[in-house]
Amino acid sequence: MITRQRLAAGICALLATLTAGVAFPAGAVADETDSTASPKVELVLDVSGSMSAKDMDGGSRMAAAKQAFNEVLDATPEEVQLGIRTLGADYHGNDRKTGCKDTAQLYPVGTLNRTEAKTAVATLQPTGWTPIGPALLKAANDLNGGDGTRRIVLISDGEDTCQPLDPCEVAREIAAKGIGLTIDTLGLVPDAKTRDQLSCIADATGGTYTSVQHKEELSDRVGQLVDRAADPVVTPVATEGTAQCSSAPTLKSGLYTDREEFGKQRFYRVDVDPGQELRASVSVGADREVNPDYGVLLRAVTVHGREIVRGEGTGNGRTDVISTGLRYPKAESDDDEAPAETVCLQVTNSFSAASGVKTTPGLPLELTVDVVDGPSKASDVASFGLGRGWWLLGALVLTGFVAGLLWGWVSRWRVAVWRTN
Repeated sequence: MITRQRLAAGICALLATLTAGVAFPAGAVADETDSTASPKVELVLDVSGSMSAKDMDGGSRMAAAKQAFNEVLDATPEEVQLGIRTLGADYHGNDRKTGCKDTAQLYPVGTLNRTEAKTAVATLQPTGWTPIGPALLKAANDLNGGDGTRRIVLISDGEDTCQPLDPCEVAREIAAKGIGLTIDTLGLVPDAKTRDQLSCIADATGGTYTSVQHKEELSDRVGQLVDRAADPVVTPVATEGTAQCSSAPTLKSGLYTDREEFGKQRFYRVDVDPGQELRASVSVGADREVNPDYGVLLRAVTVHGREIVRGEGTGNGRTDVISTGLRYPKAESDDDEAPAETVCLQVTNSFSAASGVKTTPGLPLELTVDVVDGPSKASDVASFGLGRGWWLLGALVLTGFVAGLLWGWVSRWRVAVWRTN
C-alpha cells in the first residue's frame, strides 16, 4: 500500500509537470495563456465586524488574515502583479445603503512593494457590512487590461449582506464577459449558507472553494492560489464519460473535466500504440459537504475488463480533493503495422453525501491524459516493482558473493596459521 501511495504521488507530480510544460496536440486542450504577459491577482478581504470573532486557533479571524497576507506577500513571485481590495473596512454606521458601498482598493494591482502592502494591511480593523457583490464588480475592474491570467481570491467569514445584488449572479456576469477571470473563495466559517454562496461564486468562474478554520491552512491556501496565477494556464476540455467502456469517448493527450455521481464510475477510452506509454491522473473534488472516509480509484483495463494497472487514493474529510495516477507502457512490436491498443480508463469514487446535501450535479472531476513515447529499452520498464533497481540488486549480490569468498579464505588462512603456531 505504501509503495502504491508513493508511486501515485510521484506520478501525480510528474503529470502536473507535464500538464504545465508539454504542448498538447491540437484540439486536445485550449491554448495556454501568453506566458509573456504578467499575471494579475487581487486579494479581496472581508473586514466586516464579524471578523473580530476569536475562533481561529485562539486569535481573531482578522489576525489570522493579516498573518496570512504578510506571509503571502513575502512569498509572492516577482512576475505576479498583486493588489488588495477590502469590503466593509471603512463605514461604522448602520445605514445599509452606505454600508453596501463600502469597498475600497487598499493596494493597487501592480508591481509589489512588500513593505507598503504590509503597512496597508496592518491598519485594517473589523468594521462594517459585507458587500461581496459590489466588491467583486470593483475587483473585476481593477484587473482589466492585459493578456495574462487574472485571479480574484476572496476571503470572507459570512454571507453577503447587501442583497438583492446576489454575488453569485455577479460572478456569473463576470464569467459571461469571457475575460478569463477566475474567482477562488475561502470561507472562515463552515456554516451551510456561507459555504453555498462562496461555492456558487467559485463554480461560476471555474474557481475553487475552500473551508479554512486554522491560521496555517489560510496562509498555505492563499499562497497556493497566488502561486497558481504565475503558472501557465491550460483550459480543460469538457467531456462526458459513460457507464460502459464500449460507449466511452476516446480521449487524446490533454486535460479534461467531467462530473461523476456519488459512488459511481465513469469510463474513458485512450488508444496506445506499441512503444508508447500512457500516463493518467485524476482528481475528484468535494464541492459540498460529504461524509468522512472516502476514496478515488483509477484503473486501466482492457476492453474485455481485465485490469492492467491501478492507482488509488483515500481521504478522511480533511482535504477537499483526492487524486491518484497510473502509468502503462505498451511494449514495442516487430510488426510496423501493429494496431493501437484501446485502454479503458475507469474512474470510481466512494464519496457519500452528508445528510440533506444534494447529490446532483455530480462531483467535479479533472482527468489528465498523456500518451508519450515509451521507454527505449525493456530494462526501463519496472520488473517485479524494481525497474532499474535490478542493476543495484545485482551489484549488491555480486559484491556480497565476492566479500563472502574473501572472508572465507581469510578465515581459513588464519585458522591454518593458528594451528601451525
